[in-house]
Amino acid sequence: MRSYAEKAAAFRALHERPGAFIIPNPWDAGTARILAALGFEALATTSLGFANTLGRADGTGAVSRDEVLANCRDIASATDLPVNADLENLYADEPRAAAEMIRMAAEAGIVGGSIEDATGDRAKPIYDFNLAVERVQAAVEVAHSLPVPFFLTARAENLIQGRLDLDDTIRRLQAFEAAGADVLYAPGLKDLATIRTVASAVTKPRARRPRSAADRGPDRGRRPAPGWSRVRPGAAPKCRRCALRGGRTAPPRTPGRRCARGRAPSDRAARSAP
Repeated sequence: MRSYAEKAAAFRALHERPGAFIIPNPWDAGTARILAALGFEALATTSLGFANTLGRADGTGAVSRDEVLANCRDIASATDLPVNADLENLYADEPRAAAEMIRMAAEAGIVGGSIEDATGDRAKPIYDFNLAVERVQAAVEVAHSLPVPFFLTARAENLIQGRLDLDDTIRRLQAFEAAGADVLYAPGLKDLATIRTVASAVTKPRARRPRSAADRGPDRGRRPAPGWSRVRPGAAPKCRRCALRGGRTAPPRTPGRRCARGRAPSDRAARSAP
């Protein structure tokens, strides 16, 4: 089993090499082992997938902080792959209180994770710009002060929270980049032109979630647009036939290969999971 420092170094290296890599989303230790056996190089937790396993709908506060950290610990210890965590809004509004979640995630074995600017309040779904930036600054300070630096993703959530303001989304990503975030992510980008606009507006590695099967725009079925280093299916493995049942785009060592639709992983794959 690799050490925590080795996992962190491997995760950073994935973002620094040319091209994009696929990071699938296990929701427990068992799915983590199956995905590792399939050849993926890193894993990421899923808030929706985990909430569903508990019989709950996804949403801020649907799962407690302690439950999230326990899930992180289970997945991080299940394989020797680096794990990135969906930490939602870090379970606090105040910047320094929120940033403590980064330290707790690292103690649970997580090498990277996200902070988002969504509040969880339907009346005011997005933090004001200045507060959002202060929260990222505080998270960066903690992440980069740890003995092994934590790889921080800053998310601008406008487009999936009903605020279809691309200019403000880009402004936030640029501010998060200036604050020191390692990866930038704006969920909800739905066409190649918009994806390229966002990619050209920032220089740090970018993460992207593929469009769902229901989206039939011009980018469906294409490889990630230039400038994106990380592609994640999100909760698709839990909700549809994705990493385990036909929606996985391609394992990292066999570009272009697709899973057979509807086919579950083989018994051999499950038995060989570490």
